[in-house]
Amino acid sequence: MKRIRVRLVKSTNGCKAGHRATVLGLGLKKLHQTVELADTPAVRGMISRVAYLVRLES
Repeated sequence: MKRIRVRLVKSTNGCKAGHRATVLGLGLKKLHQTVELADTPAVRGMISRVAYLVRLES
């Protein structure tokens, strides 16, 4: 299965609680942390919801 890398580039301080929970659901806890996730529609939806906080890496 294809994998994607996601990096948290902006702090979750002051965000909506649902967006903070989405970032945690992606496995991101610290600023500039990178995680590798399966490229599924569910993960893509989570990324699009918090696109202003995260960045996709190649």
